[in-house]
Amino acid sequence: MNKWYEKTGEQGDVIVSTRIRLARNLMNDPFPCKLQKDGMLKVDKAVKDAVIHGNSAISNQFEYIDMGALSQTEAVSLVERHLVSPEFVSEREGRGLLLMNDESVSIMINEEDHLRIQVMQQGMALEEAYRMADRLDTLLDERLKFAFDDRLGYLTQCPTNLGTGMRASLMLHLPALQDSGAMDRIAGNLSKLGLTIRGIYGEGTQPKGALYQLSNQVTLGLSEEAAISNLRDIALQLVSQERAARESISRHLETQDAIGRSLGILLNARLLNNDEFMKLISNVRLGISMGIIDNISYDQISALMIEAQPATLMKNVGKTMTPPERDKRRAELVKERLS
Repeated sequence: MNKWYEKTGEQGDVIVSTRIRLARNLMNDPFPCKLQKDGMLKVDKAVKDAVIHGNSAISNQFEYIDMGALSQTEAVSLVERHLVSPEFVSEREGRGLLLMNDESVSIMINEEDHLRIQVMQQGMALEEAYRMADRLDTLLDERLKFAFDDRLGYLTQCPTNLGTGMRASLMLHLPALQDSGAMDRIAGNLSKLGLTIRGIYGEGTQPKGALYQLSNQVTLGLSEEAAISNLRDIALQLVSQERAARESISRHLETQDAIGRSLGILLNARLLNNDEFMKLISNVRLGISMGIIDNISYDQISALMIEAQPATLMKNVGKTMTPPERDKRRAELVKERLS
């Protein structure tokens, strides 16, 4: 089955993906930070049973993964594929993951909250992703009974998630704005609008390959629909700014040369470290949007950006590799996919 990230969606030249994440807790159980191992296992079983053995038409599309049984490589690969948070794999005992076949839905059990329901879609798909998340939320609430207060909304371990418990995010490819030096100014302006822009894996991470995660910050006193509408409007403004910046530099021989050189290196390199790969593949993605490269698709680029990450590379090969071995295999993989 094709994965969600192997497809291109609306506004796909700039907006790589959409994520909706809901934080939920069970009504009669302490927050995860207060749970002992037996309590974590109890919550894990309850959520697993509600999804796998529920009467939903999608129950049979989920696989349960015991996080404690994974190797470090397998766990980090989940982060690289944007299925779980980096914090979720830092301590894996007592934690579980429910993963849909196409990896578009993942449910983290016993992260900061009892459940983190996450829906991923390609391109700009905020409403579609939210409908799926809301559907799962309703089905699970019927069986599990989530902690909810009439005044505060959904109760969460961190007060910043109170209310809707929803984080809506868009992954944006902003190479032209990044190269223009505009990102610090943009980040400052966004914070005044209740939004934040971060690195590729969210809070505390740096952008790679000019990929940025744009998310809502406000969850209390604002409906899900209003938060999504605000995010969509601001994102479309950023899309317009990025496209204008691309148009401005597309006629420069230096830009055209950098794109051509990047593709040439990717097709001929014998060794590629991850940082170099992400910079070069970002240039190729930019070249596709400018019409300079016409024989490679966004779908190929999106899949390759996941497959070439260090842990995912080793997971797919089936063995632990040294950094030079990974660099060699990455170069081979890129040549296979792009030739």
